[in-house]
Amino acid sequence: MSKVCQYFFAPHSPWAYLGHARMVALAKRHGVQIEVRPFDLGKVFGVSGGLPLAKRAPQRQAYRLAELARWSAFLQIPLNLQPKFYPVSPEAAARLIIATRLALGVDAALGLAQAIMAGMWAEERNIGDDETLVQIANACELDGRQLLKSSQTASVQAEYDRNTEDATAASVFGSPWYIVDGEGYWGQDRLDFLERAFAGAAGQG
Repeated sequence: MSKVCQYFFAPHSPWAYLGHARMVALAKRHGVQIEVRPFDLGKVFGVSGGLPLAKRAPQRQAYRLAELARWSAFLQIPLNLQPKFYPVSPEAAARLIIATRLALGVDAALGLAQAIMAGMWAEERNIGDDETLVQIANACELDGRQLLKSSQTASVQAEYDRNTEDATAASVFGSPWYIVDGEGYWGQDRLDFLERAFAGAAGQG
């Protein structure tokens, strides 16, 4: 029986963007199923003591930029340190990813998530804009207009809210956050440990 990785992320997170493709590849290599769980990072910050970027001390903001630059160069993943459309509301993008998973499955949702995050962090696109999201989905060979309509339904909002509640219950306090066999891993810089968990989990399946 294959193991499961719960993947909690916010689509406007640069760290989720830097780790997304590598995490997907690792899960595929080890036969691990991914649960795609976009959540409201702002609400989680509110109950876990986190601060939105604008409210963090200047030295923390400066170090964040230095680390993003280091990781972008190390991974050879293009990333604009201060994208034109940031900060931005991630809710529409998160709901679109959820709607895609419900309609088309995990792989389609993961592909769309990658495109949305790259759109924001590498292509200077506004992922808070409905028309931009439709264009990104269409470029993934999805029906962007129909998925956008689906993303605005109560059932999709309910799943988004449930993801956020489950993240809080699981003591999640950042993005990305991966959970395997009840153990949490915070950040794309924990992917080496996540791979060990995948390998151990796969060996027991």
